[in-house]
Amino acid sequence: MSIRVRLLLSFGSVLAVAVVLLLMTSYLLSVAITGDMRSISSFYKIHYSLHPLTDEEETIFLDLKYLAKQDPGRLADDALLADYDGQLKMVQAGLFVKRDNKLLYSSPSIGEPKMLSALPGYDADNLSIRSTLNVGNRFFSYAKFDFPYPDGTQGSLYVMKERSPFAELVRTLLPILGVVLLAVIMLTGLLLYRYITRTMIRPLEVLKRSADQIKEGDLQFELKPQSRDEIGQLSQSFEEMRRRLKESIQLQLQYEENRKSLISNISHDLKTPITTIKGYVEGIRDGLADTPDKLEKYVGTLHAKVTDMGRLVDELLLYSKLDLRREPYSFERVDLMAFARDAAEESALELEGKGFIVDLDVASPGPLFVMADRSKLMRALGNLIQNSVKFMNREEKRIGIRVGTEGAHALLAVEDNGPGIPAESLPFIFERFYRGDASRNSETGGSGLGLAIAKQIAEGHRGSIEAVSASGEGARMIIRLPLADTGSAADAAIGLQTTKKRNGADG
Repeated sequence: MSIRVRLLLSFGSVLAVAVVLLLMTSYLLSVAITGDMRSISSFYKIHYSLHPLTDEEETIFLDLKYLAKQDPGRLADDALLADYDGQLKMVQAGLFVKRDNKLLYSSPSIGEPKMLSALPGYDADNLSIRSTLNVGNRFFSYAKFDFPYPDGTQGSLYVMKERSPFAELVRTLLPILGVVLLAVIMLTGLLLYRYITRTMIRPLEVLKRSADQIKEGDLQFELKPQSRDEIGQLSQSFEEMRRRLKESIQLQLQYEENRKSLISNISHDLKTPITTIKGYVEGIRDGLADTPDKLEKYVGTLHAKVTDMGRLVDELLLYSKLDLRREPYSFERVDLMAFARDAAEESALELEGKGFIVDLDVASPGPLFVMADRSKLMRALGNLIQNSVKFMNREEKRIGIRVGTEGAHALLAVEDNGPGIPAESLPFIFERFYRGDASRNSETGGSGLGLAIAKQIAEGHRGSIEAVSASGEGARMIIRLPLADTGSAADAAIGLQTTKKRNGADG
């Protein structure tokens, strides 16, 4: 339930409860006084039958009653009656005098033409001198006294006051109802305050404390939403913000650690050849290369070290561009079968002198198209092959290039029968500058950027790279690339597992 609806219902319930309790209180009070549950109107009739007049009106009525007993003849004097009626008018009442069946005097302030027919009849015993009557839609309370005139005619005097039941109810019960209503509103307000405090204020206070914790740099907490309303949604968003902020800070710390590691690795990889170059230069300067053979050896070493440094700088620059997404790609439709065939032939010629056998295994003789940057994909494949060459320690040195499909992806794999990759190193081999050799020997470990560059290139092609290996069983590096045309190659067989088994047997 939303907060807007909740507040609307809450304040609406306050009003509804107040009105209902007001009506119930009024009804119960009338029942308590009259003992009649059938109608509230009985309360007014009984009350005004017992107390039809106020004290001032009652005093004037007693004067008229005394006059009717002692000197009834004077009640035929219009001037006298008008004087008494004037006094009653001051207290919002009126006087009626009846002689036989005719009105001798009718109060102008009341002015009801049907009053004669509504007035009660003559009662010589005056058994009921106070009561109420209805004249049309008007309600009156009255006090009357029946008396005989000197000539024997029947006379009746009425002191009458018009009543408004609801006005009298308000006038009589207003203080009580006001106190009850005030108490109900205060009680309802207290309950509403507790409800809003529990459902709104407390969650907001939790959010405030959480914001203070974040301001102080403390992100090691969890904010659990307590509801599904707007505050709950805000809490959920706040928790998501805290989690992402924590991840961002952790990532920033990781970047900082990587930066320090990068500087340390570059410093180490550059320091070694620079130290070597410095030593050979000093040897040449000091005349240690005193023969043409020694000089040629010194110069050759210097050339090799400078070449290694240039290659390291080139690889570092390429990796940085790939990592920052600043290296442009020139994608084209490439037949991966023909691409792998060319790469295998080129590698076989290059590695033949080192005793390597490079073979090619494709899943289908037909074309297998991918969208690729030919030069960068060749660079990635070359890095994988060079990685196998560096760590080869077998007498029979085999490197296989395999092509196949897997669902909507083409597979380009490089396999070898070398020593394999230790299980503890396998998760980290595609990280930059990672070497299984803790001494960072460049003779076997290279720059540590070759596999990291291959990973960046594979991901730049919207693909992935994976290493599968076990210590002593060779290694297999697999590049997965999205197929450009899945229609012709979707059902092509994958020969990777078979080739792996064959190489393992050969090893």
